Amino acid sequence: MITVWGRKTSSNVQALMWCIGELGLPFARYDIGHKYGGNDTPEFLSMNPNGTVLVIKDGDSASIWETGAILRYLANRYATLPFWPEELEARTNIDKWAEWSKINIALNFTAPIFWQVVRTAQQHQNQAEIAKAIDKLSHMLDIAESQLQEHDFIASDHFTLADIQFGHTLYRYFDIKINRPRHPALIRYFILF
Repeated sequence: MITVWGRKTSSNVQALMWCIGELGLPFARYDIGHKYGGNDTPEFLSMNPNGTVLVIKDGDSASIWETGAILRYLANRYATLPFWPEELEARTNIDKWAEWSKINIALNFTAPIFWQVVRTAQQHQNQAEIAKAIDKLSHMLDIAESQLQEHDFIASDHFTLADIQFGHTLYRYFDIKINRPRHPALIRYFILF
């Protein structure tokens, strides 16, 4: 059984839970972090010295933290084709798009856009900075748009681990009130989920 420490409103926890669901794994999840607290206790810090969510244990295994590492661990241990191929080149292609999603999409969306629009009081929002961040993210999404014009999913024509890393950020991207550049292939892709 997979034990998960992290609140359900965390996008990283949402990505993990999506992966667990796709793989059909049994789990128990505990709300930790943000309004729930608990991530500064000695017990939690012994599992993750960063004091951040999320953390998992797989049975009696050592704790694992960092979302990308956790997702790859679960894929390596439990997934099959086409979600996580055994062949190195195919698996590396999926891993490349997963990392690209985390570094270029999530990082350019979460703090500069999501936090500014959702977590910042409207009177304190800097609309010019938000527009600048949306423009920067749009250039990254142009890459996804091109990829999705050629493939059904972000790394290939099959749903893979990369789609979890990419898709969980898109959920928030399409859920908030911002002016989004037009990306029809990206919208078609998002509707699949």
